[in-house]
Amino acid sequence: MGFFKRLFRIGKAEVNDAIEKLEDPIKMTEQGIRDMEVDLDKSIRALAEVRATCVRAKNELDAAKQNATDYENKAIMLLKRAESGVISNSEADRLATMALQKKSENVQNIPVLQANYDKYCAAVAKLEESVKKLQTNISKWKNEAKMLKARAKVSEATANVNKQLAGIDSSDTIAMLERMKEKVEQQEALSDSYLEIAEHKVGDDMAIDNALESTGGSLAASSELMALKAKMNSANAIETKVEGNKAISNSSVSDLDLLKQQMAQPEGVDKNISTPQQQADSMTQE
Repeated sequence: MGFFKRLFRIGKAEVNDAIEKLEDPIKMTEQGIRDMEVDLDKSIRALAEVRATCVRAKNELDAAKQNATDYENKAIMLLKRAESGVISNSEADRLATMALQKKSENVQNIPVLQANYDKYCAAVAKLEESVKKLQTNISKWKNEAKMLKARAKVSEATANVNKQLAGIDSSDTIAMLERMKEKVEQQEALSDSYLEIAEHKVGDDMAIDNALESTGGSLAASSELMALKAKMNSANAIETKVEGNKAISNSSVSDLDLLKQQMAQPEGVDKNISTPQQQADSMTQE
């Protein structure tokens, strides 16, 4: 039994906690105001009914007073008719007695009708006061509910803003921003690393070119100089060949003259005079 009692208490506590979580004060207040408006409509209908009863009681009271007066007047008229001889005295007395009895009945009902009328009037006054008070309260509570609802929205918005400013975010937005920042910084570091590698490579090339320029001009100038030298050597070779050809072509004319000069020289003089062809051949060999 103790176990079941404890289990029942736990279930009751859980149910109450769930109900409290489901209860929205603003919605509950608005529902309470709607219920009060329904009660106000019922009170207004009840007031109308009581007021109608009060009117009927007033009419009944006025009718009883009027009937009592009328019956009294009728009895007086009957007695006057008997005095004038229109009707007999006995008949007039009988009818006048009946009229007075009806007057007495109406007079006896007047206190009861008056009491009922006073009671209904008091009920009407009480209901009117209650209805007015209820109307005033409903109007005031409506205004308060609207104001509290607006304040609740403002406080909720303010709490969310303050929560974000305080860095408390259930959706981990701050953490995501931090991860994004870390990723961007990593990409920036990688970009700087690639830039340093490229600059180091370009720096090596620049160091080589600077060394070449400082010792003998730039690489491009050295290449141009070597090309120019090769071109000049080629031109010189071509010119030498052309000169040799010219010498060979002229040798056929000069050999006869040289031979004649050699034969004309006296003996003892060195006749070993080389021909132009031989001179050209010796130059080629050299």
